[in-house]
Amino acid sequence: MAVSAWNAHSAGRLMLSTDTDILQAAEAWRREGRGVAVATVIETWGSAPRPVGSHLVIDQDTNFLGSVSGGCVEGAVITEALDVIADGNPRVLEFGVADETAWQVGLSCGGRIRIYVERVD
Repeated sequence: MAVSAWNAHSAGRLMLSTDTDILQAAEAWRREGRGVAVATVIETWGSAPRPVGSHLVIDQDTNFLGSVSGGCVEGAVITEALDVIADGNPRVLEFGVADETAWQVGLSCGGRIRIYVERVD
């Protein structure tokens, strides 16, 4: 069963998944014919909630597994991932308290993260 972006009951599972589980889910979802994207933390500055290499896998129906920020920016990453699934163009996203979206989406820890989002083909 996939973890739904809107299923609070599964939040514990979301945070406990290993990177291996996450990448295996991406592969399995793709084999099922789902559109899939993987988001990966590629750089951090200051106090960041997740280390470089952390993954979040997202499917076309907003099911997801993993974490790139401990919940701070997952919603925004999922939204971008849906565009990546649709158009195939990877994106680099950056989040932190100093950017123009600080009041909408930001990291409460005060750090910054850069995330690479790519479609799984």
